Amino acid sequence: MRCLIVDDSAYFVSAARGLLEHEGVSVVGVASTGADALRCFQSLRPDVTLVDLDLGGESGFDVAEHLHRAAGSAAAPVILISTHAARDFADMIEASPAAGFVLKSALSGDAIRDLVCHRVRRSAGLQEGDDR
Repeated sequence: MRCLIVDDSAYFVSAARGLLEHEGVSVVGVASTGADALRCFQSLRPDVTLVDLDLGGESGFDVAEHLHRAAGSAAAPVILISTHAARDFADMIEASPAAGFVLKSALSGDAIRDLVCHRVRRSAGLQEGDDR
C-alpha cells in the first residue's frame, strides 16, 4: 500500500513514516500544506492519504475535500488523523469524504488497512462478514 502523509509536524511525519514502513506501508510522499498535498497527490497517486485535522492555519477537512475532488472517480481514500479524539469532531468526520479517522497514537498499518478495506466493502455494498 502506497501512502501520502499530510501533516505539518516533522517529528510526527518522521515517527509515522518509520512505523508505517516497518508495518509494510510504503510512504511515497509527505506534505505540510494543502497545496503541497494536492501537488503530491496528483503526481504520486497514492493508495491512501493521511491528513492531519490541524495543518497550522489550514483545516484538514478542507484538504480532504480538495483531495477527494481531485481524485474524481478513482477516489483513493483519505484518512483523517489527529491527536484529538474523534468524538471532538464526530459530526465533521461523518460529513467529510474521508474513509475514517485514526487517532495519531493508534496509527498503524493495520488501522489503515482496516479502514481502506471497510471503505471498499461499503462501496461494493457488502456488509461485515459478507463473503460475496
